[in-house]
Amino acid sequence: MYWEVTIFSSLMKKFFAQLKIVFLLSLLTACSDKIPNKFSPGSFDHADRQLQLALDQQANTQQAKGIILFIGDGMSIATVTASRIFAGQKEGKTGEENQLFFETFAYTGLSKTYNTNQQTPDSAGTMTAMVTGSKTKSGLLSVNTLATRADPDSCNDYNLKTLLETAEEQGWASGIVTTTSVTHATPAATYAHSPERNWESDKDLSLKAKAKGCRDIASQLTEFDYGNGIEVVLGGGRKHFLPEDKKGERQDNRNLIQEWLANNKKSSYVNSASELANVGLKKSKHLLGLFSESHLSYEADRLADNEDQPSLTTMVEAALAILQQHKQFLLIVESGRIDHAHHAGNAYRALDETIEFDRAVQRASELVDKDKTLMIVTADHSHTLTLGGYPTRGNPILGFVKGNDKHGNPKEDASLATDNKPYTTLSYANGLGHYAEDINDFDPHSGDPYSRMSSPPKSGRHTTLKDNPESLHYHQESNTPLHSETHAGDDVAVYAQGPWAHLLIGVMEQNYIYHVMKHAGELE
Repeated sequence: MYWEVTIFSSLMKKFFAQLKIVFLLSLLTACSDKIPNKFSPGSFDHADRQLQLALDQQANTQQAKGIILFIGDGMSIATVTASRIFAGQKEGKTGEENQLFFETFAYTGLSKTYNTNQQTPDSAGTMTAMVTGSKTKSGLLSVNTLATRADPDSCNDYNLKTLLETAEEQGWASGIVTTTSVTHATPAATYAHSPERNWESDKDLSLKAKAKGCRDIASQLTEFDYGNGIEVVLGGGRKHFLPEDKKGERQDNRNLIQEWLANNKKSSYVNSASELANVGLKKSKHLLGLFSESHLSYEADRLADNEDQPSLTTMVEAALAILQQHKQFLLIVESGRIDHAHHAGNAYRALDETIEFDRAVQRASELVDKDKTLMIVTADHSHTLTLGGYPTRGNPILGFVKGNDKHGNPKEDASLATDNKPYTTLSYANGLGHYAEDINDFDPHSGDPYSRMSSPPKSGRHTTLKDNPESLHYHQESNTPLHSETHAGDDVAVYAQGPWAHLLIGVMEQNYIYHVMKHAGELE
């Protein structure tokens, strides 16, 4: 009897143990979406798999048949980090584990962005470095350091040849796509030579500059005479190309759009997204698109207002449809309004523009032959945006900081600074500071950045718990009050894939990027 009871007891223990296992397995299955996969970012196995992928990576040393340089204007490393999180949170994730598409590129490095005369650079000098192979001063467009900024005597004698000019000479097709005016510093450096980045139209030239033969940037685009001429130019800045009686600002009465059409065979001109969608891309050898009098709208505003302007992704698609009809092509793409949003201290728009920029990169990667196309994603310079505080995991990247308690669990209430006011994860070292009014038309390069503001911003902290830092029009706090947030001097990231992309690793001088592109395409 004793042995029977013992055996029965043993069997019952095994039965309940198995039942417990079945119950636990069913519970795990039911909650599987809440349990991290062993290959989730941050896990041991995920990192080990990344190592294996890196070990399997083979350098591509064939000649590039296509080169695409993507410039996120002002896209600092902090901007990339915050945009990565913002994009992930829009998809319902915590965000930190997310990855932007261009962050998957095989090779990554750091670019030193200083100008020859400034520790913290501007876009003219930095873009000149990337498209000519030589660093220069702030404010100069593809002219060397012997030139003096805004000096009419520096016109025409100090020009640096650009990669786009060399490509056209050697039979490559070329294109420029931007969300700013096509005469703005970054796109202008690819085709124009000027001692002053702000000479966008003839109205910007002094009488002395005109007498010395200085040419405005818009006219240099129209008069570009290398190779077959630039095949694709898409962006804003229509006012710089038209006379005053045609809703432009030119004082020489020239219609540069008409001149561009006359100078380029089988050319088309469009001024809206609708026209771009209906233009015969396969039949057009040259395409000019000017979709706004000045810069294009921010992506968030374009969508909200249902504006007839194309997205950056749409413009990239159109450009590649024309350029890929040629054996070899060079495309320069700029997301310029990342920079403008930062200058305004408006992180929402800066991150949103970066996410659209990433979409454009991904779409381009889908359309080209990745084994034959060198794709480089980088920034011309940094900004003073930073991520601070100790927010809990998954805290809204644009929101007020909510930390963890002493046990590491998230708190319900926002953290307060020593002034008993909440603060956001994102802030700027300098700039406008907290501002609730929509200053969508703020342009840091215009003469009157406060023309649409009811009153200038006040220094000091003004944030309250009643504010909504996640709204489109919120402007983050800044430490030092300035009329416009400034660039920063820290390094920016370089991401690359395709032929000779493995050369873009480590810490490099910014002008080195030009030399890699030239080598990859054999553009000697």
